[in-house]
Amino acid sequence: MELAYYSDYAVRLVNTEEPARNKDSLTSVEAVRELFGAASQMARRATDADVTRFRSVRARLRAVFTAADEGDHTQAVDLLNSLLLEFPVSPQISGHDYLDDEGHPRWHMHLADHPSNATAGYAAIAAMGLAFHLTEFGADRLGLCQASPCRNAYLDTSTNRSRRYCSDRCATRANVAAYRARKRLEAERSDRTGLSAENSQESTTPTDR
Repeated sequence: MELAYYSDYAVRLVNTEEPARNKDSLTSVEAVRELFGAASQMARRATDADVTRFRSVRARLRAVFTAADEGDHTQAVDLLNSLLLEFPVSPQISGHDYLDDEGHPRWHMHLADHPSNATAGYAAIAAMGLAFHLTEFGADRLGLCQASPCRNAYLDTSTNRSRRYCSDRCATRANVAAYRARKRLEAERSDRTGLSAENSQESTTPTDR
């Protein structure tokens, strides 16, 4: 498994909450287990106590995205480093899932399950994946959706570093809102221009005698 894959763990966790909408889907141990996806062995270790612990890690990961989104890359790195120190990874060379054409393992780096608890395991993977993405592509590739009030986290993988939204849906919604705002502004300007022209015409019209 490529290390870049693990960065999605951070995005998935951060996006379980939409603060501006007062929504939070991380409310049960089942929700915690769903975050692991195919990592079923780690998910089975999750307990009710992990809900609170996951929320704490989520807040810290969102802070990383917020700092990066605001251009404070040093702060983003410092916050991420604190997570890496608290939740160290256990890297292993693996090849059990991928074979080449001759049936030989395709060796790759794999992050082993953390032995203590589900939160520690997930946090270690999420932080390491995000660190790999940041160092490989740059802190400016970590962003928060610009379509208010969404603010979901995303990883910019565009070739020209142009991504501003977490999804096509949010991009469309933002573009429609911007278009309507431009039309309102044009209408207001047209109304003001019309009134100015009318007032100007009245001021130059000879008065009746």
